[in-house]
Amino acid sequence: MTAQPNIKSMGELGLRVDTLADIPDLIGTAFSVDGLILTEADLGPEFFRLGSGVAGELFQKFVNYRIPVALVLEDFSAYGERFSELAYEHSRHPAVRFVTSEAAARAWLGRRLSQ
Repeated sequence: MTAQPNIKSMGELGLRVDTLADIPDLIGTAFSVDGLILTEADLGPEFFRLGSGVAGELFQKFVNYRIPVALVLEDFSAYGERFSELAYEHSRHPAVRFVTSEAAARAWLGRRLSQ
């Protein structure tokens, strides 16, 4: 019997990303799980303001450290055209995936981890 992957949300881990300074703690904690789910509630306004660099730095760390992550946002366009384009580009990304529900996040991470 195959063990179930250890997929956790940031909320379950008691973490939140508001600024660049929050990223190291998240990455360190993410090593204890097989897959990570981020929701809108886990991310501060700076994440959604692409010029801040928070989203880019966070995505780069996830890719560099091979941490699979699903970002759950019901409406990608709620944060503007550029953010919507970013979400669309990542709707098929192999490591950082935007989805519209937690069920979709768990399903994608489960499939990805079983490969």
